[in-house]
Amino acid sequence: MMPILTAAAVLAGLLCVLDLMLTLGVIRRLREHTALLTDLNGGPASIKAGEEVGEFTTLTVEGKPLNRAAMAEETLVAFFSPDCGPCQEKMPKFVEYASTLPGGRDRVLAVVVAEPHEGTEFLSALAPVAQVVRESPDGPVGTAFKVRAYPLVLAVARDRRDRVIVTDDRVALEQAVAAA
Repeated sequence: MMPILTAAAVLAGLLCVLDLMLTLGVIRRLREHTALLTDLNGGPASIKAGEEVGEFTTLTVEGKPLNRAAMAEETLVAFFSPDCGPCQEKMPKFVEYASTLPGGRDRVLAVVVAEPHEGTEFLSALAPVAQVVRESPDGPVGTAFKVRAYPLVLAVARDRRDRVIVTDDRVALEQAVAAA
């Protein structure tokens, strides 16, 4: 009886090692596929810290002209989509944080990526704390910031050569609100 139990234990151990090797192989392939899909979709989900913001010209929902040159020294920029669950969770934190920034609305830009008949609740919530732009997914501001995923919150500022660059591509709204 003992040799049968030993053989069963060895067989079970070998099966576990085989399963572990197959699992690690699948994880490696998933990482490779993720990298390939990122490359096929045009790269990362957005512009990265240190990169220059592209040119854009648009109008806010109030009809005020807005372009890259008119951006304040330091500006908080966010992109939201009403169809996005994480956007609905992050927007109240963004509104709370934006309301504490010095410089008020002039230092905050919120882009709602929606069709003309969508996103009115987002526009209403963001209007008191930000300059708000509504545009389609391939709109001028989203294109200038290379946006491919939502929500996205960035900090931008002018560098020594007066270029508008991204200074932070992972603004932590939770920590910022707690500190404020």
